[in-house]
Amino acid sequence: MAQPLVTTEPVKSAPRPPGRRGLPALIWRERSAYVFLMPGMVIFSVFTLAALIFAVYLTFHRWSIIEPDKPFVGLTNYRDMIHDERFVESVLNTVYFSGASVPLSMATGLLLALLLNLPLRLRGLFRAAFYLPVITPFVVSAILWKWLYNGDYGLFNYYLLQAHLIDEPLLWLSDKNLAMPAVVLMSVWAGAGFSMVVYLAGLQAIPRELYEAARIDGAGPWQRLRYVTIPSLRPTTLFLLVMGIISSLQVFTQIFVMTNGGPVNKTTTMVYYMYLWAFKYFDMGYASTLAFALFLMLLVFTALQLRLARRGSAV
Repeated sequence: MAQPLVTTEPVKSAPRPPGRRGLPALIWRERSAYVFLMPGMVIFSVFTLAALIFAVYLTFHRWSIIEPDKPFVGLTNYRDMIHDERFVESVLNTVYFSGASVPLSMATGLLLALLLNLPLRLRGLFRAAFYLPVITPFVVSAILWKWLYNGDYGLFNYYLLQAHLIDEPLLWLSDKNLAMPAVVLMSVWAGAGFSMVVYLAGLQAIPRELYEAARIDGAGPWQRLRYVTIPSLRPTTLFLLVMGIISSLQVFTQIFVMTNGGPVNKTTTMVYYMYLWAFKYFDMGYASTLAFALFLMLLVFTALQLRLARRGSAV
């Protein structure tokens, strides 16, 4: 039997990556792309990268903006932060605020989304009304709620007194036991609309066939919600959870406008405490150290949530 002819062709070698000499030529060939990227790169380098490097530099100095002497102190700022009782209290207050406001905002948004996903009359009007607090300037919302909480002429005390639910006006923002819950309630009102819109998008992305199959199998409304809607909204819930925690750990505006960190530091959060050291005590070095502590806290929380999400999707 004749053997088939075997032709040997030279094997083409894989293209080599550009070396030191080839890299400038490659950059020059794609120079038009770099010209368009240059404005963004300059802005990022000046206002983000350089600012980050300078912030790290500040953490090793006692950097007062009103004193000419800015001595190098090494790790003193970090050591002082660890032993700072007010900083520890601000961390606990921030965790308290996040642990209360984020779940309540998400639950309220989900409830509103489920209701406004039904074929109701004036559904678009209700959606716009519930989303309106999200686009309202936060300072305006905080001032409005500060009036509502006022102990003398606030509407909350007025209606509670009229309903005979309380015997005397409550000092919402001056009581150490009511100040943080009052701020949480205002934040839920301001943020539930965003959760509602995101959940609405998630609900409308769920295939109708899943509900039809569940209905054929005899599943009622509660079973369809539990076994179809909630599992299908898992990516949406993860997104809202990550964004909500990142936002809540940086809470500042409502604290600054409504309580100024009081009473007795019960509403002093990490960002507000950072603001005090930067613009009241004028110590930018220690304020930068607090900022990196907040960054580390955000990084840990976000990484933990993403890890749990991957583990849950793998099960």
